[in-house]
Amino acid sequence: MASRTIENLQDRRMTIITTTFIPCGAKVPFIAMISGAVFGGSPLIAVSSYFIGMLAVIVSGVMLKKTSLFRGELSPFVMELPAYHMPPLKNVLHDTWDRSWSFIKKAGTVILLSTIIIWFFSRFGFTDSGFTMLNEGEFDKSVLGRIGSAVAWIFIPLGWGNWQSAVASITGLAAKENIVSTMGVLYSGGSGTVWQNLADRFTHVTAYSFLLFNLLCAPCVAAMGAIRREMNSAKWTFFAIAYQTVFAYSIAFMVTQFGWLFTGEGNTAGAVTAFAILAVMIYMMFVRKFDRTSSKKKTSAK
Repeated sequence: MASRTIENLQDRRMTIITTTFIPCGAKVPFIAMISGAVFGGSPLIAVSSYFIGMLAVIVSGVMLKKTSLFRGELSPFVMELPAYHMPPLKNVLHDTWDRSWSFIKKAGTVILLSTIIIWFFSRFGFTDSGFTMLNEGEFDKSVLGRIGSAVAWIFIPLGWGNWQSAVASITGLAAKENIVSTMGVLYSGGSGTVWQNLADRFTHVTAYSFLLFNLLCAPCVAAMGAIRREMNSAKWTFFAIAYQTVFAYSIAFMVTQFGWLFTGEGNTAGAVTAFAILAVMIYMMFVRKFDRTSSKKKTSAK
């Protein structure tokens, strides 16, 4: 909504598209889960997540500005900074209560309901005897297991092409906190804890790839609704969601493939593709020139 103050239409659209790359509060539990389970609670994971989010905004902004969809004169950046003061304790407590209560309501409705649904469909499935509750070790035959297996192949190049991770990424579109609850349900079986099971399933490379994809991909449904409202166009909303997802996939793919080069797990085709994606991004960033002629001027010239 803050993009409404931007006068240039192309710049306003570009801001709406790239703003979601910055991790919001809903993504913090997910960052903490991956950091704690796989990286031993390293603070560098959280810090790098925010820096990569800011870098994604810069890279995307430069690349999009050099395309025909966002061409035009570069707008000067003018921002009036207010005089900052120490907030009164009453205001701090009031704001803290509002945000805490908002999360409690969300946790007790959307997240709780989603967790119950995920548990049910991950524990029940169709067998020879019909629709029944499955035994431990048969969860891949559950309803969620079959759905996740149908789309898991998309994430194989990213290193985490299993149905549990695929389902977690899909449920994260409802609310990013759902990724944590989904992983908690799907990795709760066996003799180990959820964190132990996550550490066994993910390597450092694939865990970081999984983290970045879900941080940078299309946001939750509420954010998509805000994008639709501010864009005031179904076409531009679809473009925003598609760009965010493709960009996230590309970044996660490069992280996985370059990481595998150092661990000796990669393959030539994957490495070549990753270098090709990187080359395209470098070209768009540093070689291709800005087209400062707006589409309106070109039309009038004809």
